[in-house]
Amino acid sequence: MAWIRGATPDDDPAGEVTAAFDRDRATLGRVANYTRVFAHRPAVLRGWQGLNGAIKGMDPRRYEVATTAAALRLRSSYCALAHGDVLASKHMSAEAVRALADGGESDELTEVDRAVARLASTVAAGAADMRPEDLDELRALGFADDEILDVVLAAAARCFFSTVLDAVGALPDAAYRALDTPLRDALTVGRPIEAT
Repeated sequence: MAWIRGATPDDDPAGEVTAAFDRDRATLGRVANYTRVFAHRPAVLRGWQGLNGAIKGMDPRRYEVATTAAALRLRSSYCALAHGDVLASKHMSAEAVRALADGGESDELTEVDRAVARLASTVAAGAADMRPEDLDELRALGFADDEILDVVLAAAARCFFSTVLDAVGALPDAAYRALDTPLRDALTVGRPIEAT
């Protein structure tokens, strides 16, 4: 699962690990590998959930496009699979998500989708190298500054989360093996999916 032992309810007599696991079981039907990692520090898990929830207040499709693009740039299979799956199940076809992943063509990918993905990828590649012009494409598409910030926040938050998971060797949950094979292959850009 990871290079560090996953947290267990025994690690937390206050019951926060048990509560985190119970939330996963209720929403996912399983305890996610990322929860087992972050549950070592319940305050950090709560903080992440709060921050991520606040960032998700943006347009849902835009959030998933930005997050998937950042995860792909970071070579985070875990996050690319998780958010690419959400894109394919709620916002566009699996074929369109594959096109987003590999730079291919799809009529479903709008000009906004592609511009959001480019900015998120640029942020994930290294924000210190960015220039004011990197924001111009979204401005030309009518984005206000707060909407541009939404994209930056989504990408920057993914940098934190993906980096933690990859730094401790957390593998994407085995459940992602059930994804459509071409989609799964396009989104597995770093660590392999956990064996079943």
